[in-house]
Amino acid sequence: VQLQASGGGLVQAGGSLRLSCVASRAITSVFSPHDMAWYRQAPGKQRELVAVITSSGSTNYADSVKGRFTISRDNSKKSVTLRMSSLKPDDTAVYYCNAKRGPTMYWGQGTQVTVSS
Repeated sequence: VQLQASGGGLVQAGGSLRLSCVASRAITSVFSPHDMAWYRQAPGKQRELVAVITSSGSTNYADSVKGRFTISRDNSKKSVTLRMSSLKPDDTAVYYCNAKRGPTMYWGQGTQVTVSS
């Protein structure tokens, strides 16, 4: 499974962005059983889980983004989306798409999100 993330950029505080991740070179039956997630890593900090959506559609969010971010998936398009609103400077980081099934994990290349104050 190869993951291609896009949608990052520069936005002012309070603004919105949408990140997308597509699993290329994967058929739907391979993509759909994976739990999909977005992680982020800010400079000098460890990578942290932002949001996850399981293969059954259940979602979970980091406390810091609850109520502001929404994760969704479209198995027919082999994609996962992270909608981010009310962005804060603390949301500035490189965001990574992740796919997990059992012990196997795949990572996308990361997309930069910068929120200016």
